[in-house]
Amino acid sequence: MHHIQGTRREAMLALLSPAVRHGTGPLARLMREGGLHCVFQPLADLREGSIYAHEALIRGPQGSPYHTPDVLLDLARRERLLLDFELLCVFTALEQWGRCDAPGRLFVNISADALVHGVALLGTQALGHTVRGLGLSARMLVLEITEHERVTDMPQLREAIKAVHACGARLALDDFGDGRSSLRLWSEVKPDFVKIDKYFIHDISDHPENLQMLQAIKGIADVFGTTLIAEGIETRDDLRALRDLDIPFGQGWLLGRPAPAPRELVDGPALEVMHDRRVAVLPHLGQTARPGILRSLLVVQAPTASPGTSNDAVATLFHKNPGLHALAVVDGTRPVALINRQQFMNHYATLYFREVHGRKPCLAFANTAPRVVELDCDVDQLVGILTSQDQRYLNDGYIVTDNGRYLGLGTGDQLVRAVTETRIEAARHANPLTFLPGNIPISLHMQRLLDNGSEFVACYADLNNFKPFNDHYGYWRGDQMIRLVARLATAHCDARRDFVGHVGGDDFMLIFQSSNWLQRCKNIVDEFAREALMLFDDAARKAGGIEAEDRHGVRRFFPCTTLAVGAVRIAPGRYRHAEEVANLAAVAKHEAKQAATGVVLHGGFTESGLGALAAARALQDVLAA
Repeated sequence: MHHIQGTRREAMLALLSPAVRHGTGPLARLMREGGLHCVFQPLADLREGSIYAHEALIRGPQGSPYHTPDVLLDLARRERLLLDFELLCVFTALEQWGRCDAPGRLFVNISADALVHGVALLGTQALGHTVRGLGLSARMLVLEITEHERVTDMPQLREAIKAVHACGARLALDDFGDGRSSLRLWSEVKPDFVKIDKYFIHDISDHPENLQMLQAIKGIADVFGTTLIAEGIETRDDLRALRDLDIPFGQGWLLGRPAPAPRELVDGPALEVMHDRRVAVLPHLGQTARPGILRSLLVVQAPTASPGTSNDAVATLFHKNPGLHALAVVDGTRPVALINRQQFMNHYATLYFREVHGRKPCLAFANTAPRVVELDCDVDQLVGILTSQDQRYLNDGYIVTDNGRYLGLGTGDQLVRAVTETRIEAARHANPLTFLPGNIPISLHMQRLLDNGSEFVACYADLNNFKPFNDHYGYWRGDQMIRLVARLATAHCDARRDFVGHVGGDDFMLIFQSSNWLQRCKNIVDEFAREALMLFDDAARKAGGIEAEDRHGVRRFFPCTTLAVGAVRIAPGRYRHAEEVANLAAVAKHEAKQAATGVVLHGGFTESGLGALAAARALQDVLAA
């Protein structure tokens, strides 16, 4: 057996350059003497929790200065053996894996240039035969392209890829998103797998922008029909988030570290997460201005004047276009001024205007500082028009440009409507007062829980006697009280298990996967009762409330503001739509506001049997404490 292995290695070395056979450097000696070996790191199926494949990672002699791959690669560059070294690494991985006789795929790293070189050395027809000769089925081999920036000959790479596919092997793109990866290479290679760089994976639960990037990469993968693999999974929270994002495969120390032999199972902590029905609370981006809002607006394709156009010609244009509210003055393609129809026609109708000014250039009666807005501007720029001290912008409207070139006109009423609709839409995603997730993220999170078959508790929180407080002390202090609820709810919920959303006004949704949800709710209610008193004046605190008008205009006494929480337990499989849960929670909130206690478990739905009895007793114990 050792003789066969030696013969194979000698045959492999014979294919490589003379620098390997005669070199005096430490790497050349290691390559000749068989001093390289592989360790194998598992890739797991994040849905099933099973081992899907292993990646072969090259190592030098244990305990020597040449053990790590970074040192070996550095030596390869210095000794000018990089392509030879890469090909020998592939050979070592295949030979060692063949001896293991393990199930599953094998991922082997190789640069694009080394792949081209290797296929040329072996010949396109012999590739599959060589792989099978090392004891490995070619269809279980995945060649993982690294060093993306070193693709020197794309046509040759395409030919090498054809040979790889022809023998039944597959291709992967490594470290996508590391700054060197190329979307063009993804498009050219059309890999079966793409590995997402660990930069986007590390602490994903705390980085909403990385979550957005991951979702974008998922969209690209859908276009190309590519299977994604997340690299660098090191924590339970990251694994849970990736599983819930439906990333199919993953790799990292949490799942299993590199080892001399392949393994049958992922590590226990990772297996627990993959079998846990609880859903990750994905990070929320908060309120963001939506760029490109003008693309959804009607841009008026209006005629234009030039700086030399006469006032008579402008009047003629307005007469021919009775619906035109303004006229842009454009120098070439660049807008320089705007003429308001009403103001101009008022001037034009005055005595002797035509005789004196008719043939003169129109710029004298134009606004030479018009508001010019790019087609891809964001909402905040448009709000600047509405809030400007110069209200001419609302009357004149604004000029729309595309990359600085005149495109058309926009009107003030369109602008008001668009900004209002955008702000309303933004509030549905993130409440502008508390920056907590709004209605859409709340519904999406509940739907994910339902789809996953998770058990959870939906709590609808609302303030008692808030309107009298808000009317009495004003909206500024009212906002302080709403922010107090947001702060306490966020502080007492587990960010990894529980979701806090702001429906609007003084209404909040708390969605718990924590088993001690009831105690958490009680803590929020009790702490709010203490801290909210500080927002009342001394007289109100002594009296226990304030005198104010009710909804019917009748003046009466209102106790100090408290927090009511209505809760519903949602058992797996009982409901299918988030709207059903939201309706139940609203009923529970109404019951909580009618009751004297701060937290009420909705009586219309409790789990049957001992679980419901235990929950009821726990509720009574907490409320009686």
